[in-house]
Amino acid sequence: MNIAVVGAGALGLYYGALLQRAGHSVRFLLRRDYQAIREKGLYVTSPQGDFHLNKVRCALDSAELGPVELVLVGLKTFANHRLAELVAPLMTGETCVLTLQNGLGNEELLAEAFGADRVLGGIAFLCSNRGEPGIVHHLGQGRIRLGEFRGGLSDRATVLAALFSDAGIPCEAVADLQRARWEKLVWNIPFNGLCALTGKTVTELLAHKDTRREIQSLMAEVIAAGNAQNLSCPIDAAPFIAQMISATEGMHDYRPSMMIDRFEGRPLELEAIYGIPLARAAERQVEMVRVAMLQALLDLGEKH
Repeated sequence: MNIAVVGAGALGLYYGALLQRAGHSVRFLLRRDYQAIREKGLYVTSPQGDFHLNKVRCALDSAELGPVELVLVGLKTFANHRLAELVAPLMTGETCVLTLQNGLGNEELLAEAFGADRVLGGIAFLCSNRGEPGIVHHLGQGRIRLGEFRGGLSDRATVLAALFSDAGIPCEAVADLQRARWEKLVWNIPFNGLCALTGKTVTELLAHKDTRREIQSLMAEVIAAGNAQNLSCPIDAAPFIAQMISATEGMHDYRPSMMIDRFEGRPLELEAIYGIPLARAAERQVEMVRVAMLQALLDLGEKH
């Protein structure tokens, strides 16, 4: 399959590299890593085995990548004002777009620009960081759950899930994308925010009993808000929170993307991960008091 990766950070580089290694024609829209990858290729380190792609098709302008069958979006959501213009040159009548971005509202932007029938969303459970230019470090996990923006379990989503799985990326097609998005927020809202705010890793947060309790309370707020959104079936709070805590305990001092963005002076993905979920909760008369406080404290450290 011809695939373009828009937003080739740690997520886009890792998944794109696995897809290219599996034999797909992958093209990367790059910025920071462009020169290094053109000269030396792309290096991936992973507990599952390191590998190197010697020749990688890449560009600084998406118009140079040409039309493709699948656009894979990993762009940070604070750059969503450019999302449509970056994707447009890659589209033909049959192209579909899969966004693996964080938070809520991304599918809606793509649907407005290209039509809802073209758009899928995915939730990536991935621990990865960028190293020196041209190097991406896979630290663990990598599972994707994807589904149609319009809802329902489609043949297209099933085929894409199989394509990812065959490339070594565990992937599942889901009928209720909205539910999957809220499930990911149950992890993203407490851990991204608290790690960015405190400078502590996920392991350090869970090792402190009071912080651990607050994480669980934040998760419960997010689940209550999600369950008010007409999901196909509600998220069962107690076992799901226990599952998220258990999975995080295996991440071994992982630094989430928002923590790294704060350390490196980049904007935070506050609107997609906090602002839109808070607004949708309010529309259903559900208060997320702790989440709102966390958003306010994070916003206090932003440059406006």
